[in-house]
Amino acid sequence: MVKVLFVCTGNICRSPIAEETFRQAVSKRNLQRRIQCDSAATHSYHIGELPDRRTRANAVSHELNLTHKCRRLTGEDFSVFDYIVGMDNYNMENIQSISHRATGINQPQSSCFLYRTFDPLASTEGGRIAEVPDPYYGELAGFEEVYQIVSRCAEAFLDFIVEKHQL
Repeated sequence: MVKVLFVCTGNICRSPIAEETFRQAVSKRNLQRRIQCDSAATHSYHIGELPDRRTRANAVSHELNLTHKCRRLTGEDFSVFDYIVGMDNYNMENIQSISHRATGINQPQSSCFLYRTFDPLASTEGGRIAEVPDPYYGELAGFEEVYQIVSRCAEAFLDFIVEKHQL
């Protein structure tokens, strides 16, 4: 079983929609018995809450239902999940910090990376991979932009996992 954890700051905007779009891609290929996913936060601002109402409304507009309750990334997650996928560089720094505190080591880049690594439309600036923008303080259009980005990433990331694990 391949296990994937999507991570953002509060686990109420980007990572829950990334989790669900990836789950849908896995289901469309009938791989749900081979691949599982979850999502988590680097901070404990919203523990136990449903995703942001705007994220849920956007999900519904794409026939997705978000029921995930926010949880925080834990040290145990580094031994449970094969891949830990951050939405932006700030998340990646926090993921590495939590990993180091929990295990004494930093997660290797082969198992911990930015989600937009898999976005066929992502641009790189100065060699840096584009990030999934945080829509929390913005307009509703930002939630749709995030949905479009994570949907593209889901397909390419799933292709990567299928090839790497020969599923």
